[in-house]
This record gives sequence, structure tokens and C-alpha cells, in this order.
Amino acid sequence: MVETFQRENNLAASDLDFHQLVDVEAGWIDRRIFWNTDIYQLELERIFARCWCFVGHESQFIEPGDFLTTYIGQDAVIVAKDRKGEVNVFLNSCTHRGNRVCFAETGTARQFTCNFHGWAFGLDGGLVSIHEEEHYSGCANFDKSKLGLHRARTESYKGLIFATFDPKAPSLNEYLGDYRYYLDVLLDNDPGGTEFLEGNVKSRLRSNWKFAAENFVGDAYHAGWTHASAAAAIFGRGVKVNPEKSFQASVNGHGTEFGLDLIGNAMALGEPEVVDYLKENEARFAERLGKLRAKMVGSMSSANVFPNLAYLPGLNTWRTWLPKGAHEIELNTWVLVNRDAPKSLKEAYRRGISRTFSPTGMFESDDGENWEHCTHSNAGVVTRRQKLHYGLGLDSAIDHEEFPGKIHRVQLNDANQRAFYKRWADLMSASDWSSLDNN
Repeated sequence: MVETFQRENNLAASDLDFHQLVDVEAGWIDRRIFWNTDIYQLELERIFARCWCFVGHESQFIEPGDFLTTYIGQDAVIVAKDRKGEVNVFLNSCTHRGNRVCFAETGTARQFTCNFHGWAFGLDGGLVSIHEEEHYSGCANFDKSKLGLHRARTESYKGLIFATFDPKAPSLNEYLGDYRYYLDVLLDNDPGGTEFLEGNVKSRLRSNWKFAAENFVGDAYHAGWTHASAAAAIFGRGVKVNPEKSFQASVNGHGTEFGLDLIGNAMALGEPEVVDYLKENEARFAERLGKLRAKMVGSMSSANVFPNLAYLPGLNTWRTWLPKGAHEIELNTWVLVNRDAPKSLKEAYRRGISRTFSPTGMFESDDGENWEHCTHSNAGVVTRRQKLHYGLGLDSAIDHEEFPGKIHRVQLNDANQRAFYKRWADLMSASDWSSLDNN
């Protein structure tokens, strides 16, 4: 008993065998990965400081100077469009004393000036001026060109902007890999592209970030029980999955569960105009996506791009699970629409998301409560020693001639959760990208 106590309370996270904590072959997961603060600190280093993380949509940066502030892990960053039209991502921390240089969530700026000593940084993060600069004339190691805000690598995919602080990370296209096939269902079903509706909703949940991510990567199993009352209020019945037309797909931790019903999720919005739009445009979607993917645009589905970008086709809510410690997240939510869609349709999506997936939404309030209790039950020492079962559908893999990635039939499955945690364990165990399979 003493040895067990010491092992749990003097944990050196970097010495752990993460593939033992996450036994994807047998379907068991050690609860400590949701609670231990040392493991969380290593996640910040080996996942969030290493992976491509979503930071914004191109529609949020129309004019030079447009910016927003967000986080990559717990590193505060500024995302800004410069006068050359490039979107840059850099740390929101002054190189003089470390003070935050921008406190606004969004806006338009000519530069970012620290309110401590007046150091000013350009839209590309470079140091452009400082207060009473003449006093630095005799300072041998003062070089403005080397004192800009630390920049991340930035790349975009069909409107989505991602950043990474790891210079050795693969390209964004390599990182997303075959998962782009599934992203295109929403990002490329219309020639005009997509946009985020103005504004976003922020809320806090007392949850480990992985519970939220794994729920969206593929947990249709909870829908018929957790959301039974909400579904009854909207549909007049419960949620049923058609096993002949439902699948899970995973690519290196990115995952989606989906049906081929066209309007499953979209019906939940309670907005007839959305359903009509999807039905009327199915043939047009098929011209760009093919017949199978055209049926996914509004289907009963969910998805998570590793590590913490999630979305719901049909409902068109996009969200990030920003970690605020091992036991808390900040949820940021936007509404994605086709840029050329009618204004009335965009408003219908906005209303529908407010009704369903907002802090007071009928579905989101169900989910948040569950994730919080899944997290904080692990405060108990004895509870933490018990493993969690992730064994549903261990032998359900299939080959599919059209769908890329690892495919499993039927959405009621733990397959995508196991794939998510395998990627998590691979990254937590690897010293750099060279030892990882990024295809």
C-alpha cells in the first residue's frame, strides 16, 4: 500500500509507459491520464507545443490589422493579419518582462504595445519601437531584430488556420493526411467556401480536455441515453442509429463518426430552412464531393481533429477544448456556414446552435455535466486505481473501397476513442516527430 501511494504521488510522467496506461489492444484506460497534473504538464509539452492546433478561420481576418487572441495549450497567442495579407501567430508575451501585450479578444490594431515599458510589436510580431530607446544605445546585446514576439509556424486548410511551435512538425497537409477527405464534407461542398458567423461563445467546464475530445471523435453511444429528453422534445422520439448506414473513420487520432442520412444532425436544429437547403442542394454537393460524401453534409455525425478541434456536421458548430489545467477547459464555439448561403439560412444556423449547442443549449448542458463528473470522480484515490473500459467493437474493423483511414461499421463503437488514445500515447512517448508515423 505504501509503495502504491508513493508511485501515485511521486509520479515522474516522462518515465511512464503511456502505452500501458492506454491499452488499446485490450480496451482499458488508466484513469490517471485524466487527473494527474504531471501527465497534464507533459501533454502541454508533447502534444500542444508539438501538434498543429486550430487558431482561427480566414473569415475572421478580412483587413490588415484584424486580430484575435487565443491559446495553444496554455501558451497565449495573438493571431493577426499583416499588411502583406499574411496571417501570423506569435506569443502574447513581451520579450522584455513577459507581460501580456494584448488583452482584447478581437479587434483591429496597427501594432501591439506592452503597457509595462512601452515596447511595441508589429502585426508580424517583430519589435518595431520601444519607449526611450536612446537609453539602449550602449547595450551590447540589444538587437531589435532578435527581440520580436516568438512566432509559430502557420498554415491553413480551406479556410481553417492552424499553428505549431515545433519547427520539425510535418506540414499541415501531412498532419491532416487522409482526414482531409472528411473535412471537405463541410469545407468544400460549395465553390464559395465557408465562413464563421461573427462572434463566438466562451464557457468554462470543470472537465479534462480529453473527455470532450473523445466524445466528439466518436461517441454516438451516448446520444440515445444522455440526449433522450432533448431528442424527444425536438423529434418526438429517441435517437436511433441505422447500423447499415453508419461508420467510424480515424486517421492518426483525427476521427469522425457519421451516417449517410443527409439530414440527421440538421433536424436537431429545429430550423426547417436548413433541412430544405440540404435536400435541395444534395445533387450539387454530390458534384463536388461524390454521392456518398454528399449524404454526410447534414448527417448524424460528430468529429474531432487531434488534439482539440471538434465539429458537428449538419449542426455546423465548431469548437475548441482549450485546456486550463488538468481538470478544466475553456470551450470556444463558432458557427460555420457556406459563405454564399442566403442570409436567412445563416441566421437559422445561428438560432439552431443557440438552441442546442450553447451553454444553455438542450444538448450541451447534458454533455458538460457528464464530462465534469467523469473528471472529478478521479479525485478519489481508490477510484483512480480502477481502469475504464473502452472495449466496445474491438473486432469491428472493415475494408471500404471509398472511405480512407481505419474504418469501423456502426457508430456505436469505442474504435475511434481507442485510435485517439493511441495517438495520444504515441505522442506522449515520442521525443520528436521522427519516431512517429505521420501518414
